[in-house]
Amino acid sequence: TNPSSLQNPYYGSVTMGTVSPEVLKLSLDDAIQRGLQANLALTEARIQQRQSDAQRLGSLDPLLPSLKAEASTAAHQYNLTTFGFGPGVLKQIAPLFPNINLASFNPIVKVDVTTADAALDWTALDLAAITRYRSAKESLTAVYYNTQSSRGLVVLNVGNQYLLTLADQSQIDSAEALLRADDVLLKQAQAEHEAGTAARLDELRARVQFQTQQQKVIAAQNAFEKDKVLLKREIGVPVEQKIQLTDTAPYADLEQMPIEDARRLAYKSRQDYQGLQHQLRAAQLEHSASRYERLPTLTASGNYGVTGVTQGLYHGTFVATGELQLPLFKEAQFRGDADVAAAQQSDAINQLANLKQQIDQQLRDSLLDLLSSQALVHVSQTNVDLATRALSDANDRFAAGVDD
Repeated sequence: TNPSSLQNPYYGSVTMGTVSPEVLKLSLDDAIQRGLQANLALTEARIQQRQSDAQRLGSLDPLLPSLKAEASTAAHQYNLTTFGFGPGVLKQIAPLFPNINLASFNPIVKVDVTTADAALDWTALDLAAITRYRSAKESLTAVYYNTQSSRGLVVLNVGNQYLLTLADQSQIDSAEALLRADDVLLKQAQAEHEAGTAARLDELRARVQFQTQQQKVIAAQNAFEKDKVLLKREIGVPVEQKIQLTDTAPYADLEQMPIEDARRLAYKSRQDYQGLQHQLRAAQLEHSASRYERLPTLTASGNYGVTGVTQGLYHGTFVATGELQLPLFKEAQFRGDADVAAAQQSDAINQLANLKQQIDQQLRDSLLDLLSSQALVHVSQTNVDLATRALSDANDRFAAGVDD
């Protein structure tokens, strides 16, 4: 099945660069570096890391002081009659102001007011918010390790695809060599048939063998082209760009390691294991924060500014308050948050235990594959030596006239 980036983002990439008429020469290191820059899975992991950092900042906001400044000017119109200053009241107070004609008093008053102030709000103590911020920091660290783990998987996938493409090229070389051998056998069968020393059936058999090998060459070439397309998709190279792989045989024996040392090194160095540990720590802190919701919180707020009639007399105004809030009954929310946090913590513990077993299995499988691969390489190298000697002996027999 042709792998797709819809099911696995490691098979996709963000295309970088344009198509060049020249053949792009790629070494294994070049392919890996391009994969680290353009692979879709790693790009998504970096975006997730930025999102996690933004969430950490969001959880820090309730703990920081909030300072804002406001200024406004407005025109107000009041009807003093609605405040009780009707004609009857004016008649009663008229003797108090003999020099003022209250009969011409207009109850509609217009006032322009200007106000400017600065306000401060601060949550001085909230253990639940503090613990959630610590949990967000642990989650950010876990996402960082997940990103590093994605880097390792990109290296693994790109390296595997590069070597698979090299293997396809070797399959083509092998199939073409066998095709040339079958071509010689076909020509020999034709010559024997024309000379009357062999039946036509032998010629037909040689032709069938030759055409069957032609099919194998076509299939090998098709697999090679498809694997090159997959490699270009993983490293961000345009699919129309022609490439040439320059590392022809990047093989070296690896040093053996006892399973205990390998397991200890894996627990210390594997990013997925480190990330899951920080996820567990974040879940534990979130569980603690759900318990701290029952504790009181202390907040402080205040403002200072000036207010007055526009272009008139201004005077200062201020407010300073401290508030201690104690939740008396929010049992449904408290229990719901605690249950969710406990479930997340339990899930993280189970995942960590499962990952330990998975690491142990992967290490044992890898060590077995390593031993098997080394044995296969050594056998193949011996076969090459034997085949070379057989070819030399055959050439010597032909040169001596012993064989055709």
